[in-house]
Amino acid sequence: MSRRPQRSDYKVFYPISTRWSDNDIYGHINNVVYYSYFDSVANRYLIEEGGLDITDGKIVGYVVQSGCDYHAPASYPEAIEGGLRVDRLGNSSVQYGIAIFRQGEDEALAHGHFVHVFVDRAANKSVPIPQELRVALARLTLGSGLARPDPHQ
Repeated sequence: MSRRPQRSDYKVFYPISTRWSDNDIYGHINNVVYYSYFDSVANRYLIEEGGLDITDGKIVGYVVQSGCDYHAPASYPEAIEGGLRVDRLGNSSVQYGIAIFRQGEDEALAHGHFVHVFVDRAANKSVPIPQELRVALARLTLGSGLARPDPHQ
């Protein structure tokens, strides 16, 4: 199993409300629910900071790859939050690093990644990331001179 990322490995955080239905028969949040948390964290940032118009915009982001490593269980009702960073920013795609933390804790409960490819909604073809989104995404990169944490270390 990979190392547990730390809160300091991420740039921005959003609170997540767990729901009763997130728990599985074993009494903890089911593994598939973490992917919806990842999606919510990344899209909230794109909407609030990048100006992404999910309703009427010409450009949308499609998830084309994802993965998650689990380190410790959480369950409803716990106060958790998602940390977000950009691991790779391409011409038409971005790979996010995302982790879920208990509020007030430094070690991730789970961490993973997913890749968005931006496409023209009408043509369903990939397009370069619009400038406003690119600028917002660039703010989430760990930046030059900083070592990127290896999620598989």
